[in-house]
Amino acid sequence: MAVQFAIVSLGCAKNLVDSEVMVDRLLAAGYEKTEPENAALLIVNTCAFIDPAKQEAIDTIFAAVRAREAGEAPSDQRIMVAGCLSQRYAHDLVKLMPEVDCFIGVDKVCEVAEIAEACLAGTAEKVYTTKVSTLVPDFGDTRYRLTARHTAYVKIAEGCNHACAYCVIPRIRGGHRSRPQANILREVRALVEQGVKEVNLIAQDTTYYGMDKWEKRAEKTSGVDSSRGESLASLLREINDIPGDFWVRVLYTHPAHWSRELIDVFATCEKVVKYVDIPLQHISAHILAEQRRKTDGDYIRTLIRDLRAAVPGIGLRTTFISGLPGETEEDHAELRDFIREFRFERAGVFPYSREEGSLAAKMKGQVHHATRKRRANELSMIMAGIADEIGQDCVGQTIRVLVDEPGLARGPWDAPDVDGTIHVDPTLPVGEFAEVEIVDSIAYELFAEGAEDAIEPDDDMA
Repeated sequence: MAVQFAIVSLGCAKNLVDSEVMVDRLLAAGYEKTEPENAALLIVNTCAFIDPAKQEAIDTIFAAVRAREAGEAPSDQRIMVAGCLSQRYAHDLVKLMPEVDCFIGVDKVCEVAEIAEACLAGTAEKVYTTKVSTLVPDFGDTRYRLTARHTAYVKIAEGCNHACAYCVIPRIRGGHRSRPQANILREVRALVEQGVKEVNLIAQDTTYYGMDKWEKRAEKTSGVDSSRGESLASLLREINDIPGDFWVRVLYTHPAHWSRELIDVFATCEKVVKYVDIPLQHISAHILAEQRRKTDGDYIRTLIRDLRAAVPGIGLRTTFISGLPGETEEDHAELRDFIREFRFERAGVFPYSREEGSLAAKMKGQVHHATRKRRANELSMIMAGIADEIGQDCVGQTIRVLVDEPGLARGPWDAPDVDGTIHVDPTLPVGEFAEVEIVDSIAYELFAEGAEDAIEPDDDMA
């Protein structure tokens, strides 16, 4: 019988792609995928971006250990921990988690079958990591997708060249490495041929795509014309030319690298969803400088106005960090007023998390955790009110949606597992596009004509 394995994937979509690669490699090696309670091998692919993510990873690992000890999983089940937590803390975790059979880093996803074989045989080393991550995500067509059949993530680059004060991703994932454009296009074509209707391009910074190659050429040759190199704009134009009925969504764009050319691509390429995920993190010039975001408030305001002017009906998703060290009430007020003025279609805010190893962790003027939470809650309340108003503005509109499951769909402004949903006629075919008329809304939840009525509270239970 084939050895059975299971995988628990935590964190972002970029991590999910790594999980998909590991599943593919194990299936190709003859393993059989199953549920955690039946698996001879359990892989927990972890995130370590902020403290809550690390805590979720640790809790998940210990839950697996307890399940094995309690007889809720095979008593000889091997547990492998992969991903960012392993990459960053593996040697410390060996001492803290002796119950874990081995830890593998982010560069080892393609070697998972060989490591798994050693792990099951009891001959594995405890740690499989590299000091610096250098893997380029060149996975081609071999990936077992863990998403719905009609939607897929495509990782176009790995790592990050930024030094944002609050972030440790470059220390975990290494510098930015762009995947060859031809390789990405081959994968997208294959996905479309398989019936995928939504391609989500992801990277730590998608707008930096190709720029690392320009910089390498510039080191060797003076006067390189970077406009002729591969870029997110050139990639999107090529994807737009691929035959088929699908749309392409771009996630994780850094505001510093937007260009007029890229804005024009969003305005003219019909398959590029009119949606931009653009984490701004703040608006105060003082805080943006402290964050090392390479932008200032005036630049951001101009960029947002240019995007909306060039691409009518575009939906902007953003996130903010509240309570960075040194943030004053004046900085907070400026951010509050900015959110009210620009009314983002999708938005979220997070209290600053003091990450060890980050530049911000050593800064003076750490804001009290209660103040961080208070400020974040205030901004969240404002965003909720704006969301409700924007939802009401959608009533009466006809929107093209992608049906995810019976009765539930997403529109252009809704990325999978991140944004809102649209309740639709439950007879609409799953995995297909449909045109629906919006008749009601509750914040990010829209209701189309033909949707089943919401369940009313029972009078006896009121």
